[in-house]
Amino acid sequence: MLDLTQSNPTHADIHYTESGVLDPLRDARGLIYDPDPAGLPEARNAVRGYYAERGLDVAAGRILLAASTSESYSYLFKLLAGPGDDVLTPQPSYPLFDFLAALDSVRSVPYPLRYDSGWSIDFHALERAATPRTRAVVVVNPNNPTGSFLKRRELAQLTEFCLDRSLAIVSDEVFAGYPFGEDPERVSTLAGSTDVLTFSMSGLSKICGLPQMKLGWIVVSGPDAERARAFDRLELISDTYLSVAAPVQHALPRLLETGAGVRAEIAARTEDNLAWLGTALLDTAFHVLEVEGGWCATVRVPRIRTEEEWTLELLERHNVLVQPGFFYDFDQEAYLVLSLLTAPDVFREGVRRLLRMGEELPQP
Repeated sequence: MLDLTQSNPTHADIHYTESGVLDPLRDARGLIYDPDPAGLPEARNAVRGYYAERGLDVAAGRILLAASTSESYSYLFKLLAGPGDDVLTPQPSYPLFDFLAALDSVRSVPYPLRYDSGWSIDFHALERAATPRTRAVVVVNPNNPTGSFLKRRELAQLTEFCLDRSLAIVSDEVFAGYPFGEDPERVSTLAGSTDVLTFSMSGLSKICGLPQMKLGWIVVSGPDAERARAFDRLELISDTYLSVAAPVQHALPRLLETGAGVRAEIAARTEDNLAWLGTALLDTAFHVLEVEGGWCATVRVPRIRTEEEWTLELLERHNVLVQPGFFYDFDQEAYLVLSLLTAPDVFREGVRRLLRMGEELPQP
């Protein structure tokens, strides 16, 4: 079985330095319970350093730690919305928002991304999706699975949209460390936003390939008074749970250092797999949609079959596992989503088998 859906780096033949990951957890301070609702100062300063390396000054007083991005979403839904309120979420995107929102008695209302030689927000549809009970707009930057970054002109338009309606922006940036190429129009992070209340999220899961360490963070940005008020309330929510373990907080500075090597290996693999895929699909019935970052590639396949038929036939006849576009709420057929994190030999053989399926298609 060739699994082209692999999104767990610890199962993807990525090389980890055992001592570099495990030794920091042996810090004796991890034996002491002395919690800080926003996260231990040392850990928050380590996150600050992560942004400083990328040219952005983020005060530690704007950083709040959580156990994961999923928990960060839950904190923010509790902060921003009450039962029956809604948040606007991108479509296509990772199929988690409905569940996370529902667990906090909030509705997830989709707004579409449109593809025309690249992905962009459909602002007319975004405006139609907003209601008097809308409290925030979620952006995934870069998006999963489309791999599209928010552009500067889009951010300006989104900021105006949110200011007019007193909405917050929730920016999921877990894949921001994996861009393909450079584009000055891309927005790599919203952690420096000043005009509208904004929450930028990331964590160890993706940037260091360490999902098992269970540490993420929220950077709160926006107008000073509004930002300070939101941070105080987030601290209260976090103080109710105190979910982030002390050992991983003390280990965070060294884990971020170790994770740089893991991130480089993942980046090299995803870039190589994407480049190989683009070449392999030339002059075939298949087409790779533009992808700017992240761990996934979306392949448009002939509509002679439905996505479900493509997926099941690949699985049953060719022992290849892929994900159909409808898993991510693509609103039309026919797309398959492949994980670029997949080990190269598995990825290439799986794609070759997909191409052999294409050769069996009836000729016009």
